[in-house]
Amino acid sequence: MKARWFVRGDWDGFIGLFIDNLLQLLLIATLCPLACGIPVTMVVTILLPGAAVSILAGNLFYSWQAWRLAEKTGRSDVTALPYGINTVSLIAFIFFIMSPVWQATKDPVKVWEAGVFACLLSGLFELAGAFCADPLRRSAPRAALLSALAGIALTFISMGFAFRIFASPAVALLPMLLIVIAYAGRIRLGIPAGLLAIAIGVGVAWILRSFGISAFTPPGDPVPFGFHPPHPDMTAIDALLSGGNLWSFLSVIIPMALFNLLGSLQTLESAEAAGDRYETMPSLAVNGAGTVLAAIFGSAFPTTLYIGHPGWKAMGARIGYSALNGLVITVLCLSGAVTAVLHVVPLEATLGILIWIGLVMTAQAFQETPRGHAVAVAMGLMPSLAAWAWLLIETTLRVTGVPLEKALPSFGSDLAISGVLAMNQGFLITSMALSAIVAFAIDRKFLSSAVTCFVCAALSSIGLIHAYKISSGAVLPDFGLLKAPGFTAAYAATGICLLCLHAMKRFDAKSGIPHG
Repeated sequence: MKARWFVRGDWDGFIGLFIDNLLQLLLIATLCPLACGIPVTMVVTILLPGAAVSILAGNLFYSWQAWRLAEKTGRSDVTALPYGINTVSLIAFIFFIMSPVWQATKDPVKVWEAGVFACLLSGLFELAGAFCADPLRRSAPRAALLSALAGIALTFISMGFAFRIFASPAVALLPMLLIVIAYAGRIRLGIPAGLLAIAIGVGVAWILRSFGISAFTPPGDPVPFGFHPPHPDMTAIDALLSGGNLWSFLSVIIPMALFNLLGSLQTLESAEAAGDRYETMPSLAVNGAGTVLAAIFGSAFPTTLYIGHPGWKAMGARIGYSALNGLVITVLCLSGAVTAVLHVVPLEATLGILIWIGLVMTAQAFQETPRGHAVAVAMGLMPSLAAWAWLLIETTLRVTGVPLEKALPSFGSDLAISGVLAMNQGFLITSMALSAIVAFAIDRKFLSSAVTCFVCAALSSIGLIHAYKISSGAVLPDFGLLKAPGFTAAYAATGICLLCLHAMKRFDAKSGIPHG
């Protein structure tokens, strides 16, 4: 039978995917000025048009891919892969790359350059990884991959926005609870639960405002409507070739690219389990190419395949919902309408979706790993908690105006601040590594655990993890030989101990002695 581009269920799928994508745009328009110093006009005229290019190209490709699969198989129930801006990467790039550059330079152009550099490099890693994703996924314990992701979800995605929700309970708490209840309870309401909850939050906000209750204050005047076409820019390429100290952010970029790659691979597996088998290499290659395209056109935020393909399929969405989402999001980005949406829709009313994402990702780390690896997952959460703690400390010092160099010695024994800073530096890699060491040891794979320790020793020896320096009121990575000698020695010694355990295990096996 001939495949249909649009069916009734595509409306439900479009609304859900559109809200998800719109939330990312609202976060960019809100957080870039607040956390990174990038003016709203720069967001509207450069970042969002650049993101639109990637979102449109990706959604059109995955719709075409679904149409081709439907034509090939003669099925009418093929569902396109959902695609858009990556929430986790967005938060990570803003708080761990762009915000530190803003604190160090107070130059929005340099902040933007750092963002497009990270975006381009992430896309290139994902593009290259499309050809080797399967071996990587098979070799790494799932606990190591999911615990680091859960750590970000629990702290930087959930907690920060939870504070904003509980600071505006009249507008934000009801939508958040409705979203969590509806999604966790799998309650079908006839319309997307996220749309209903946000609509209720917006209605409550404006009703209270009409009675003079200040539950929602729209931001300043929105950027006037207009046509803001995307322009290819060499900034990303120049930053890649002459990145200078931007390469210090590899400890954030590489893990995020790895997460995006493996998350996309898991999305393909999830789609196949639901009945739609898409080819791995082209699907992942276009996923990475979309991020590269975004950076070339000035966006600082990667795009990726979204998890949840079976959910869209269960809604009745098929092919057209993805293409329609790309077209509508592009119109919003190129017209400058995103800031107008913020003028009407309180951001707090939409944050329940992020809370749900954070809860699901945290739960997944425990649910989708072997039960015996729960300790490894918990171990992997700690570096993210340390990074979150440092963000709170740094924010407090900045708001109070206390110089960093003066404040750090005064912590004394009340808080081992040097330990917080050491765990914060390269925390994503540390999270994966610590979880992997424990997971391998639980499975009695002592050799693999030892190798992971030696890798950590090498990374700490060059300052990619744990090494830091304080300069101009900011904590910066400290690259060089033996910048964290204590960590290098400790990891190496642990690796040697694990090698001894491996040797004992082999000896016991040869001798017929059970090894416990």
